[in-house]
Amino acid sequence: MAVGLKSKPRAVAGLIPVSMVDWEGKLAAIIFLSGCNLRCPYCHNPELITKNSTPSISWEKVVNQLSEKKGWIDGVVITGGEPTVNEDLETMITALRQLNLPVKLDTNGTRPEVVKGLIDKSLIEFIAMDVKAASSGYDIVTRVKGQGDKIMKTIEYIMASGIDHEFRTTVVPGFVDSDDVLEIAAHLAASGAKRYFLQQFNPKAVLEPSVEAIKPFPPAYLLELAAQCGKYLPTKARGVS
Repeated sequence: MAVGLKSKPRAVAGLIPVSMVDWEGKLAAIIFLSGCNLRCPYCHNPELITKNSTPSISWEKVVNQLSEKKGWIDGVVITGGEPTVNEDLETMITALRQLNLPVKLDTNGTRPEVVKGLIDKSLIEFIAMDVKAASSGYDIVTRVKGQGDKIMKTIEYIMASGIDHEFRTTVVPGFVDSDDVLEIAAHLAASGAKRYFLQQFNPKAVLEPSVEAIKPFPPAYLLELAAQCGKYLPTKARGVS
């Protein structure tokens, strides 16, 4: 446990010691936390939705591995599941900051006060926020009611803070299409967002088995949609060749 922490974080669900793709321009370790408050049918990490549903790695082991790599990794990405539902999140990030490791947080934006608290305490350097759907479709896509206002509040907090950021949307036939994405892009642009990413849907290992039969949009569709979003703010497509 890092010096000065009041409590010891519990185990984490997974650790990738080095990644070149999860924090653009940086070599970063990836910490996976279990537990999520949404139930998106096309979730690509369904094994992380329920807390303690996967084999765990002790926090001591995580800290030891990251300490050994300090100096040649540029930072740590905390992802999930949804990290902000984890009661140990702030303690974990504090320990990483004591190792002088910058932290990127991946979040679905449904716990705005947690995100604001981390920003206000200068614990995170970068936020990547998933915007699951247009405002009118949030309950349908996430299978959880009443999330839309929380999403808008988190976007407001991020933009008011000036923290480096990106927003991203997974484009899924039958759930999220061009009209939804263009509405999201317009709102993000009006909020002052810097960058937006469209992510290709992967039908493998999803939460609801019926979604496995959905064929992803062709790469050309995502590239064209990214170009249309580019009229609002810089947008790129991920997961397409």
